[in-house]
Amino acid sequence: MKTTKLKKIIRPLGIIVVIGFILVVLIDSFIMPSYVQRGKTTTVPDVVGLPIAEAKKKLLDIGLEPKEAEYKTDKRYKIGTVIVQNPNAESKVKYGRGIYLTISGGEELVDVPNLRGKSTREAAFNLERCGLKLGSISYEPSEDIFPNTIIRQEIQPNKKVTSGSQIDIIVSQGRSTDMRLVPDVSAKTLTEAEKVLTDRGFRIGKITYQINLELLPNTILEQYPHAGVLMQLGTVIDLIVAQKTEMKTK
Repeated sequence: MKTTKLKKIIRPLGIIVVIGFILVVLIDSFIMPSYVQRGKTTTVPDVVGLPIAEAKKKLLDIGLEPKEAEYKTDKRYKIGTVIVQNPNAESKVKYGRGIYLTISGGEELVDVPNLRGKSTREAAFNLERCGLKLGSISYEPSEDIFPNTIIRQEIQPNKKVTSGSQIDIIVSQGRSTDMRLVPDVSAKTLTEAEKVLTDRGFRIGKITYQINLELLPNTILEQYPHAGVLMQLGTVIDLIVAQKTEMKTK
């Protein structure tokens, strides 16, 4: 009987002790710090550039309340990184103040437009409208695509790329039967150069004379377009020719 009565007394006492311990912990860890810190201020740390989890911990550790404000595209920061905080770093705020965090959603992605069949000018306009740029332009013969029209693009249409990316294109030079490689006439005499170019189906364009004391007069110094470029038959080739005396233009 005595043992039963003792158990009935000890059990409630044990429950009271446990509850009391929990209350002490709560008061010591949460209630008292909150009471002591009430009305006091702290300095907001700089959390810009930190991953969101790290930023939140840094704020919580000094008694501030992190709050996720919004996500924005930003190519400067990785996805999930804090890009803006409000209030700013070094601001004096009360303990428990909410700190609003704007988080990076990464770089903006855009769809690549279809450039096939367009001129280089149209392509540049369409790309700029999408936030993209025209990259390098290559030329090759085509039997079914009109000259100066885009045959294909290096990044396929509708593929998503980061804003500001460059899109390289390949442009038609027309039928291969109408194309020729520009011959190299450098170091030849003007007479020789004119014959070589006209025999290959090209026309002589502007001839500019430039003073040069190392080569004989009437020697070809440079040509435009340069040698080795595939060009349409009848293309005009400009020449720069050596001259011992003052420069003149023919």
